[in-house]
Amino acid sequence: MDLEAIAKECNLIDCSDDVSVEDIICKISSLQNIYERENLVEIYNYFLVVCKVPEILVEIIRCEDKFRDKSSLSPLLDILLWKIDDESLDKDRYISVRVMCAKAIANLKDTSAVTPLLYCLNNKHENYKVRFACADALGRIGDKYAVAPLIDVVKDEEESSVYLRESAASALGMLGDLRAIDPLVSILETKQGLVGKFTFLKERVIEALSKMRLEKNKRVFNALKSSLSDESPQVRINAIEALMESDFDEAYSVIKKCLTEDEDIEVKKNALIALYNIRGRNILDEVIQESSYCDILKIEAVSIIEEYETEDDEMAQKIRKELDD
Repeated sequence: MDLEAIAKECNLIDCSDDVSVEDIICKISSLQNIYERENLVEIYNYFLVVCKVPEILVEIIRCEDKFRDKSSLSPLLDILLWKIDDESLDKDRYISVRVMCAKAIANLKDTSAVTPLLYCLNNKHENYKVRFACADALGRIGDKYAVAPLIDVVKDEEESSVYLRESAASALGMLGDLRAIDPLVSILETKQGLVGKFTFLKERVIEALSKMRLEKNKRVFNALKSSLSDESPQVRINAIEALMESDFDEAYSVIKKCLTEDEDIEVKKNALIALYNIRGRNILDEVIQESSYCDILKIEAVSIIEEYETEDDEMAQKIRKELDD
């Protein structure tokens, strides 16, 4: 198979100015109607080496990702690590290409990619979008070797990109390694009361903790309980969901306080759903019958009954009619 000839047919080599990017992408897409899988992978790998146009490279990577063949790892890593021998290229134009490379590499699930991904992640001179994608890729590959470096990123308060710390926290949640619990909890403990850019970091931290086996860790419980008083409603909602998924005996009573004490109605609704998931129907009946609960919560309780309980529940129908009136 003459790879160079195929590339020329697709106008990837010595293409004239009158051939548009769209035309080239169309020709590349049409190759799947001509060649078998094994040949296509070889062609795409070659294209990754010879192509210098970012928009076309993105399409080639998409094609590669459909097959997820381990032979694609090397050319993908060369682009990610910017091992391109052409000083005339504008590196900034290739950021989206390199982000796509990181995603495609993650889908290969090849642990040999962990070290190069960590190299990009730890390079503070690297573009934050590329580092962000590498952190996510490390979580998706699932190699425990990445845990310690990801913890270092999460803990680094001098890191200029809080978004990177968020991505590292999410990756630790995907990895599920218990070594990450204490560093993650430390963020919740030290960032209480701060809003703005740190709010999203706390959200990701709580999401990560909810994916781990907490094993009745009292420090985790206290941090989640404290997060129910956070200034951000979304942080409070995430804390409710994490407590719901946990095995803490006190989770029910702690969440229940949100029904009357929290001022945000979305937080109240999420608390009600969590309580229902933990213990079932009784909390819905209590909310409907007792006057201490607001009408919006009563409507939510009726809606849950109508959706998940018996279709012709007389009490739910009665309350629904009263509230509608």
